[in-house]
Amino acid sequence: MASLKDVQMKIQGVKKTSQITKAMNMVAAAKLRGAQQRMEDFRPYADQFNDAMTSMSGSMETSLFPLMEVREVNSVELIVVTSDRGLCGSFNAHILKTAERQMARLEEEGKTVSLVCVGKKGNAYFKKFGKVRKSYPDLMGTFQMFNAREIVQDAAANFLAGETDEVRLVFGEYISVAAQRPAVKALLPIQPLAGDEAAAEVAEGGDFIYEPSPTEIMDVLLPLYLNVMLYRVMLEVSASEHAARMSAMDNATNACADIISSLTLIYNKARQAGITAELMDIVGGAEALKG
Repeated sequence: MASLKDVQMKIQGVKKTSQITKAMNMVAAAKLRGAQQRMEDFRPYADQFNDAMTSMSGSMETSLFPLMEVREVNSVELIVVTSDRGLCGSFNAHILKTAERQMARLEEEGKTVSLVCVGKKGNAYFKKFGKVRKSYPDLMGTFQMFNAREIVQDAAANFLAGETDEVRLVFGEYISVAAQRPAVKALLPIQPLAGDEAAAEVAEGGDFIYEPSPTEIMDVLLPLYLNVMLYRVMLEVSASEHAARMSAMDNATNACADIISSLTLIYNKARQAGITAELMDIVGGAEALKG
């Protein structure tokens, strides 16, 4: 059995760890409020933008716009968006495993796969595969819209040059503080809703009057649409990261409390055994003196 001093030192160490995890939980909660507010403020703009794009592109010929060109898929690029920092439970692991499954499935179909990693965790994991075309580490803590623009401009240029035939986003979708799930979304080519689905979207969001012509507007809005899509994904990942870290640190604090209770019980048992042994020595000595 461990000595009293060893057990006491373990208890003190776990208490210090508990203080750290509790502080990290509070920091994550504070950051989550800001990230969640940014995400919720951007969602109406992104939804209205999507409605306008649906209204214009539903009846257009996709061959008029290079970013909407559908061709035979021989190569696919995955833009994997993760966090820069860890200690957020299995949040990043789920995104990475989803991207890995996508890679395996596409390669089984005979397609070439390349990766663009946004966030340090994704880059650290996938660089061993040798398929990372470009990486953006140390970005997710302080990203802005121009960061999303830089990433999608590079991906769009690669698509227009014919180096890749399809681009997909792999990221962590924010459902609630308690739930974040990995998701995959097509980025390029941009595909309009067709037929009844497009009509239903337009009817729900209202009709639009465009000046100048929709074709001229589309030339300007298509690149901006890519920026909006990626920036929204980055906001989702940021909020999901802080929510996952808050939950992970809360679980760690509770685990520390359980460990402290267990160690305290061991300490008390060891202390009681020591006291009992000392009493037996005293009683034995007294009996020997009487003899």
